[in-house]
Amino acid sequence: MRGIILAGGVGTRLLPLTMVHNKQTLPVYDKPMIFHLIDYMKEAGIIDIMVITGREHCGDVFSLLGSGIDLGVELTYRVQEKADGIAGALHLCRNFARQDPVTVILGDNLFEHGIKDCVKSYIGGAMVFTKEVPDPERFGVVSFDENNKVTKIIEKPSHPETNHAAVGLYIYDHQVWDIIEELTPSARGEYEITDVNQAFLNLGQLHCNKIKGWWQDTGTIESLYEATLLMKKLREKQDG
Repeated sequence: MRGIILAGGVGTRLLPLTMVHNKQTLPVYDKPMIFHLIDYMKEAGIIDIMVITGREHCGDVFSLLGSGIDLGVELTYRVQEKADGIAGALHLCRNFARQDPVTVILGDNLFEHGIKDCVKSYIGGAMVFTKEVPDPERFGVVSFDENNKVTKIIEKPSHPETNHAAVGLYIYDHQVWDIIEELTPSARGEYEITDVNQAFLNLGQLHCNKIKGWWQDTGTIESLYEATLLMKKLREKQDG
């Protein structure tokens, strides 16, 4: 299993903090945000990791992380030249992944509980992770049948059928690369990760894991602050 951290984007909602810094280098409690993501990968047994970053602040990320040796991982980098969506960024990782499955995490998502068991039990296809939220219309919404199997995923629906949001965490096998090749841009000009997941669903190979504990998107000033509070509580709990 290889890991991919998507750490691009200009962090518009975090201005002025991101005027001269990549948002993933901002602190969340005791570490830069991206350190927490690397720790998350390591806890799941993933140490071969590609980091995708944008051109604007790529030097920040390279300078901070280096080869990854100080963090106990091996890092590879690619620069996403234009903001063409999550699937567009993921497409840059094909040669890195080769035929291995990949765990993909969006660089502004933090989680309380790890996925070591999910990685160990993964058998192929796609795995998405969901969390019940009070405002599902802001996310990709996952619907289920009576047997708890995924029936559809709709990106930011006006009238969500459920309150299960797809979080920024995915596991894919090698089929993902051919699926991305066949995608067409959405109305907003991006290659959507929801379309990737829908393609796996059409193949009957989409699995869902409902995560436990908290999930925090750190894309706004308020959510970044909340993430720091949550991470502080988590560290205090871990330290006993």
